[in-house]
Amino acid sequence: MKSFNYIKNYLVRLVCLAGVLAVSFLATAQTTDSTANEAKEEGTTVRKIKPVKNTFESIWLIDNQTVMVPVKKTFEMDIMHRFGTMGNGYKDFYGFFASSNIKLGFNYVPINKLLVGLSLTKSFMTVQGYAKYSLIQQTKGQYPVSVSFYTDAAWDSRPGDNYSYKAHELMFFNQLMVARKITEKLSIQVSPSVTHINYVNGYFKAGKTAAGADTNVVANERKHDHFAIAILGRYKLTQGMSLIVNYDQPITKHKTGNPDPNLSIGLEVGTGSHAFQFFIANYSFLVPERNNYFNQNNYKDGAPWQSGNKFLIGFNITRLWNY
Repeated sequence: MKSFNYIKNYLVRLVCLAGVLAVSFLATAQTTDSTANEAKEEGTTVRKIKPVKNTFESIWLIDNQTVMVPVKKTFEMDIMHRFGTMGNGYKDFYGFFASSNIKLGFNYVPINKLLVGLSLTKSFMTVQGYAKYSLIQQTKGQYPVSVSFYTDAAWDSRPGDNYSYKAHELMFFNQLMVARKITEKLSIQVSPSVTHINYVNGYFKAGKTAAGADTNVVANERKHDHFAIAILGRYKLTQGMSLIVNYDQPITKHKTGNPDPNLSIGLEVGTGSHAFQFFIANYSFLVPERNNYFNQNNYKDGAPWQSGNKFLIGFNITRLWNY
């Protein structure tokens, strides 16, 4: 019941946010229409200002979603791979021969500005259903930034009784993405997020009964909700190649098992229908709920060339088809 109350609270917040954005959008639209009508009456030509294009090359930047939503009727396939950590050096060839993680994702854009998708990840055989909607697109003289909202539900689909209740197999993730294309070469995005985990470990601690007698009560080791923030950046080196960076900072503090931050840097090569990203990072789960809540690979444990470091090599491949 407690988890359902959390979900209900999320929905209420999302509805309020959508309402505020809708009122703001309508007010701006009415002002724009009024200006256009006045110009038309005066006999002047109104030049339609279009939103900026290609803030990012892909819907992904390493482990985070970007504000980008492809055009209507676009189908996309994602292949994401994370090798093992590089700390063992030549023993497992810098993680290439260690245990790896793979994700297959399929996305479609049924209407303008809305992306829906489904994916399967090797780790915990996690199935994700997700959606992203572009709320605002950066437009000169109207909107200084682009804003998108991303939400997903993840299910641990491993066979067997891995949890006491089926509801414990579920996790949820919501993220608001705010981005700006500062120049033709540089784009920046800031993305606050909240993760909700239905199942957390517990422990016994001393307590009192209603009658005042000593007893043991169960307490949670960690909170069900976890807040974090991600900062993403892309700088175009050439027409088809970019430097990409990503940093994820946990905000919520738990009693035990606090997740470590993530630092990623790499290169991206893009064409009209493909994007290939190759990088080093700390995140390995490929599922935002698990990355933000459970990551124990800390970039402070050593540089990528040092023994015992917790960096890993990864790549993302996306392929677009437009029908």
